[in-house]
Amino acid sequence: MKRILILGAGRSSAALLKYFLNYSGSENIFLEVADQNTDRMQGVFPATENLKYSELDASSKKARRAKIAETDLVISMLPASFHPKIAKDCLAIGKNLVTASYVSKEMKSLHKEAQEKGLIFMNECGVDPGIDHMSALKTLNHLKDKGAEITSFESFTGGLLAPESDNNPWNYKFTWNPRNVVLAGQGGAVKFIQEGRYKFIPYHQLFRRTEYINIDGYGRFEGYANRDSLWYREIYGLDDVPTIYRGTLRRPGFCRAWDVFVKLGATDDDYVLEDSENMTYREFINTFLAYNETDSVELKLMAYLKIDQDSEVMDKLKWLGIFENTKIGLKKATPAQILEHILKQKWTMDPEDKDMIVMWHRFSYRLNERNYEIHSSMGCIGENEIFTAMAKTVGIPVAIMSRLILEDQISARGVMIPDQEEVYSACLKELEEHGIKFSEKEVEPSFY
Repeated sequence: MKRILILGAGRSSAALLKYFLNYSGSENIFLEVADQNTDRMQGVFPATENLKYSELDASSKKARRAKIAETDLVISMLPASFHPKIAKDCLAIGKNLVTASYVSKEMKSLHKEAQEKGLIFMNECGVDPGIDHMSALKTLNHLKDKGAEITSFESFTGGLLAPESDNNPWNYKFTWNPRNVVLAGQGGAVKFIQEGRYKFIPYHQLFRRTEYINIDGYGRFEGYANRDSLWYREIYGLDDVPTIYRGTLRRPGFCRAWDVFVKLGATDDDYVLEDSENMTYREFINTFLAYNETDSVELKLMAYLKIDQDSEVMDKLKWLGIFENTKIGLKKATPAQILEHILKQKWTMDPEDKDMIVMWHRFSYRLNERNYEIHSSMGCIGENEIFTAMAKTVGIPVAIMSRLILEDQISARGVMIPDQEEVYSACLKELEEHGIKFSEKEVEPSFY
């Protein structure tokens, strides 16, 4: 019997557990879910002879290693900051590891040692990063095999509300870690290359530099640049490509309104606000605005950011309740923590809500002295607040990768992402069985 240790019982673990409990070889797999609180998951999947829950303080090295020593493979669904520590535990004990998170510099530094020990540390196998890599590489490699010259590659992903649950002016609710949403785009300039020219977008400009995208069957979106697109040139074999751009999707109007919080400084996580516990939402916003004896908070905000009183931006801000005298009640909180707290009151999914994952790629290429363009898209609608589209598109590929490792179907070793054909082909094929499928169409080439 193979033993799998799942560290973390958060939002995406439901689909992961469901996969293994329904897997045809489930009788030969023992699952243990370890976290500080597993009550929510136990309410969905009660413990059985093949499924165990246990309490774990993941910050305790001794406790982690005791659990890891008892298993064959570790799946970390914990925040990304834990992954290098868990990877070092796995190195010391000799266990394989799977995560859905980006490969950090610290994780990458473990590659040689993991390779020497014959271990697999598979990362970036969720939805984005993950399914985006696999689906892009499948098409890119197919085009290259035909002799095509790739001239442009763009990729966008969005975690949003399904149309039937889209009932607020922001067209958005939290479908994954709220903290990550609030801090999105921070940590350095976003980088990409367009028509052979390097482009950099600083954080304070990120949400005003957007482009509109229409996706068949799902409607119109706006996209903003995501992280360092240049890093993917080598992974995708596009070292000489003139344009490569990765971005995040939101419904039109979201980015302009979110930019208000960025410009105010309300997404800053580097300092604590004095007496935040007794501050109100209205006072929180006023903290970032100049003193004026007569003007209201609303007037000062509109004047500072040049927002019209009857604009959609003001409608969105008022709907959130940020001008109300509601007490915050958080001790020693950063601006980002306070903003997250306020947003949770309105952006938390209701039990009947459904979310949606949308992914879109644009491939431009030359073949036989002609220009071509392909659009590839995928949409996934969630079932409810437990089995969300986000949980499905993160949890299922993580589960598939874990099964491939347990069945010794991956030949490479070390710290890796699913960029090998043997890996992404097998995963994409199985994802189609779960309704996660891409459709491609050829369109008239775009010109920049």
